[in-house]
Amino acid sequence: MAAADSTVVKRVEELGDLAQAHIQQLSEAAGEDDHFLIRASAALEKLKILCGEDKECSDPSNLLELYTQAILDMTYFEENKLVDEDFPEDSSSQKVKDLISFLSEPEILVKENHKHPKHCSLLGDELLECLSWRRGALLYMYCHSLTKRREWLSRKSSLLKKYLVDGINYLIQMLNYRCPVELNEGVSFQDLETAKLLSEGIFSDIHLLAMMYSGEMCYWGLKHCASRQSGNHDVDSDAAGASCTSHKEPLDFREVGEKILKKYVSVCEGPLREQEWNTTNAKQILNFFQHCH
Repeated sequence: MAAADSTVVKRVEELGDLAQAHIQQLSEAAGEDDHFLIRASAALEKLKILCGEDKECSDPSNLLELYTQAILDMTYFEENKLVDEDFPEDSSSQKVKDLISFLSEPEILVKENHKHPKHCSLLGDELLECLSWRRGALLYMYCHSLTKRREWLSRKSSLLKKYLVDGINYLIQMLNYRCPVELNEGVSFQDLETAKLLSEGIFSDIHLLAMMYSGEMCYWGLKHCASRQSGNHDVDSDAAGASCTSHKEPLDFREVGEKILKKYVSVCEGPLREQEWNTTNAKQILNFFQHCH
């Protein structure tokens, strides 16, 4: 087996052992069997068996996919608990940080091995999108809870800004994994409305939710963190375009929010007008952006 393959297999095995130990702790604390923890544990057991077999035949991509699916299930269990408890103020910050760390490991492994051409696609676009979506959506829910805590906001609005910028980055990253489909004479579509969506880089309902969440987070940033707007955080500049290329520039909540919500409204009232997607909140936020100086 190539040294690069061996490194990936060994690292995935180590991460799998850590995740399995964490699942054991969660199960004991819950005091009952949970569907998502059972499924995550089963995936990690399979991973352990495959890692223990002839490593010459181990497929790093398959092992990483098993690990990723387990992490998605395990963290989903923990996210649901945090949401049900409305993100307890005394413990949520560390728990959210830990969940982001777990959900980042597969992508970190992919990036570490990107220099090996064989490993450029260790994970497919859909799983990478899912990992970015889950991190962004988690921070969206956490920030939503924090914006309702006036005393906390008065003391820690700079921390809220960091969470918002990180969350927006994850959601935009999710939107940028796949390129919009170029419509030309060589591409045939039976459904013109679907073709329009694909040409806008929108491949599922989750892409629309990511746009709306990003817009709302920009609104919270402008409303609660405007005095600290000049920070050094970065975000992909072509936020609403779901471009394949990434450029970094200081985050402007209003600019990014306006771009992405205008596109959201255009799509919902255009190709998706029969699907009854609600644009009321998006329009209210856009109005806020227009009148906020």
